[in-house]
Amino acid sequence: MATTPKPGARAASLRRRRIFSSLTVNGILALICLLWTLPTIGLLVSSFRTREDIATSGWWTVLPHREWVQTEEQAIPDDLDRTQAMTINGVTATFEEFRSGVTTDDGKKLVWVGNRRTGVMQIQEQQWDTKANFNLKNYENVLTGKEYTVVSADGSARNEQGDDMSGAFLNSLVVTVPATLIPILIAAFAAYGFAWMRFRGRKVMFAMVVALLVVPLQVALIPILRDYTSLGINGTFLAVWLAHTGFGLPLATYLLYNYISQLPRDILESAFIDGASPFTIFTRLVLPLSVPALASFAIFQFLWVWNDYLIALIFLGGQQNAQVLTMRLAEIVGSRGQDWHLLTAGAFITMLLPLVVFFSLQRFFVRGLMAGSVKG
Repeated sequence: MATTPKPGARAASLRRRRIFSSLTVNGILALICLLWTLPTIGLLVSSFRTREDIATSGWWTVLPHREWVQTEEQAIPDDLDRTQAMTINGVTATFEEFRSGVTTDDGKKLVWVGNRRTGVMQIQEQQWDTKANFNLKNYENVLTGKEYTVVSADGSARNEQGDDMSGAFLNSLVVTVPATLIPILIAAFAAYGFAWMRFRGRKVMFAMVVALLVVPLQVALIPILRDYTSLGINGTFLAVWLAHTGFGLPLATYLLYNYISQLPRDILESAFIDGASPFTIFTRLVLPLSVPALASFAIFQFLWVWNDYLIALIFLGGQQNAQVLTMRLAEIVGSRGQDWHLLTAGAFITMLLPLVVFFSLQRFFVRGLMAGSVKG
């Protein structure tokens, strides 16, 4: 005969399952966040390290760790037959094994340094060490463009010219801010009209706007470039503003329409009865109430424009005084492909402002994306 579980036992079992599910979900999310964040942490740490440290060790060596450190060096007797197994300091091994390193019983390591004839034996011990030699020279070299001195491992020194990215940073701001604000303003007007104004062909026009979302960017580049050339605006910031505005408007209009169409009808109708014009309703009610959706699209558009390379390369060309950060960084990669200390600093500079914008507006992000997804 089956027994029915007591209510207390059932509640305890349910509580345990709930706790286990919560820990599992939070653990998986924490692992995903860690995997996504690790490259950024490595980039940030490397941007403050010296050229030699980056070339000889990973960024994680800035944390305390145990590694082999040379404590003694001794000459190798000349009478040893170096083609056979040799006994040195009580350890018998071949030349190849000594070259790779042989660990002794007392925890030391014997490493043959040099060639078979003139090599020496290094005695190493494991010690706690950290390679946290941080400085701001990488950022100074990248941002100021001053000449700096590089000292090699052999002690030789040479002068190199830094890469001035300050102008490219300002150019990116000049491109990104208007290319973010212009489509937001136009799309807000369009979304308000589609959502609350009745006119002939409204649904057809809105369907055409949504259909533009599937048009690939690359398809329109050549026709637009020809039009810009004939108008004489190719190579100017205006050309980039217009291109980003045109390609950002469909998504902006669709996103804002979903939010504005869900605003309380009573508030808008009350304002209309009180004599407010459609423009007044838009500026005094619709825009303040649509801040979450506006902020969500602002994050998307800002990140797209700031990280854009293709449109800037095509419509700005190779003009040095008009280069944006992505173009300048790509140029540094081509000319300084081995200078990781400069590349990491330059890459983190390009990431800094988008991170500030995202974390400043992220509280509106989910609210704006979820707008219109649930009804009832």
